Amino acid sequence: MTEIYTPPKVWTWDKENGGPFANINRPIAGATHDKDLPVGEHPLQLYSLATPNGQKVTILLEELLEAGVSAADYDAWLIKIGDGNQFGSGFVEVNPNSKIPALLDRSVSPPQRVFESGSILLYLAEKFGKFLPTDPAGRTETLNWLFWQMGAGPLLGGGFGHFFAYAPEKYEYPINRYTMEVKRQLDLLDKRLADNDYIAGADYTIADIAIWPWYGGLVLGRAYGAAEFLDAGSYKNLLRWAQQIDARPAVKRGRMVNKANGPLEEQLHERHDASDFETKTQDKLEGAA
Repeated sequence: MTEIYTPPKVWTWDKENGGPFANINRPIAGATHDKDLPVGEHPLQLYSLATPNGQKVTILLEELLEAGVSAADYDAWLIKIGDGNQFGSGFVEVNPNSKIPALLDRSVSPPQRVFESGSILLYLAEKFGKFLPTDPAGRTETLNWLFWQMGAGPLLGGGFGHFFAYAPEKYEYPINRYTMEVKRQLDLLDKRLADNDYIAGADYTIADIAIWPWYGGLVLGRAYGAAEFLDAGSYKNLLRWAQQIDARPAVKRGRMVNKANGPLEEQLHERHDASDFETKTQDKLEGAA
């Protein structure tokens, strides 16, 4: 029989609450230590990790470069959230919320900080005039889905992902609760993509770039080991879309940037130049020889 938890009148912080993120979760904001951030030669400085939220930004930056926008060249620095890098004073100056990704645009004076992945996508799309329709209807539909992801994603990650994959113990109620919601979200996307090539319509936009790392990764079997549990293969339209985006060269590169887990050939801890990918590919070929 499951032990029933009775909340106290006033909650207090238990540092030993378990789970893989227990050492970095805390109920207070602000820096825990002094640490300056590195700065590279490009105007755009990204401080991130290749979680789904981090991949959104690196994919967009690589798509912009693929589209010929040379001003979108960037330095990407690895922030190891498991080590608490996001609580360094320099990072907190760029993102007081201590979450990745965080962007500093040094092409303007004073430098502009941009945090929250959706805000970064919108900022870059507007700055460079790409992947966001200019007509009112198309722009609004794209933003509808961009903000949908920002609201829906925590139910997938912090809800389903946490209780299914990361919580110290598995409990039926929260897993069932969040599974029901995630399957509703998958069904919503599947129905949307039945009549549309991309999320916002006929064109590939920042809505796709925001949604794909989370929901594309899920149905492609890359998140939480949950594809079979969720019967992900039954969402045929969503799977078609996920595979279509997965094949894009810029997406393949964007997934690698700031990646610090998985196969070594898929990891590019820092990115400072397009040649970094070529070096990585050459290392892979030499390793296989």
